[in-house]
Amino acid sequence: MSLHFSVLASGSTGNAIYVETEGQSFLVDAGLSGKQMEALFKQIGRSMKDLSGILVTHEHSDHIKGIGIVARKYKLPIYANEKTWKAMDGLIGEVPLEQKFSFDMETVKTFGGLDIESFGVSHDAAEPMFYVFHKEGKKLVLITDTGYVSDRMKGIISNADAYVFESNHDVQMLRMGRYPWSVKRRILSDYGHVSNEDAAVAMSEVAGDNTKRIYLAHLSTDNNMKDLARMSVSQTLEGRGIIVGEQFDLIDTDPKTPTPLTAI
Repeated sequence: MSLHFSVLASGSTGNAIYVETEGQSFLVDAGLSGKQMEALFKQIGRSMKDLSGILVTHEHSDHIKGIGIVARKYKLPIYANEKTWKAMDGLIGEVPLEQKFSFDMETVKTFGGLDIESFGVSHDAAEPMFYVFHKEGKKLVLITDTGYVSDRMKGIISNADAYVFESNHDVQMLRMGRYPWSVKRRILSDYGHVSNEDAAVAMSEVAGDNTKRIYLAHLSTDNNMKDLARMSVSQTLEGRGIIVGEQFDLIDTDPKTPTPLTAI
């Protein structure tokens, strides 16, 4: 069985991604309520009781809101690095010790025939990290919540079959929007979120012959729109010699509706 995945929810209001292969299935983050998570799983024909575990990227509420509830209800192991565990203390309720596991940054854990690689990103959290899933030569990359994509990150995530890639904001919408300047400055900083154009530049540098799908993720509710993100990313890619639809497809994600469960 190859890798299958669904972006269950993605955006400012909550984030969760489901990844499965034969004998293993993982939830990456659970930034919605337990009830909302149940509904999302039902929409893709899966149940949280069958999960192998939950992988945490960082402690911001739009990524961990439902983690404690889900883990306790289904007695699921939670994997996070030590600094993230400390930062989550008091935010997800009590988690039994036997359900708490350490997943250090820049390491690989193997579950059956599935290798999961963690890598650090640049974000204003304790020790934020995202994941690369490797299965029988197939590669799925999850990368959001980073202020920029460094050369080190590019080396780790290059030539994946599929990406869930942050395309957070349109710079002009953000600059002209209602947020206070302190919040705008944070988003625009190296510890914030990547813009549509910056995401596209990074995509052009990491996409390879294997790349078939890039999911535009973590769009800001206030400072972006699906059509705008797709247009901006497509135009920037075209300016760098990549025609969307020829080398790979761009796919929308949504804060409330999961993407179809897809194989790579």
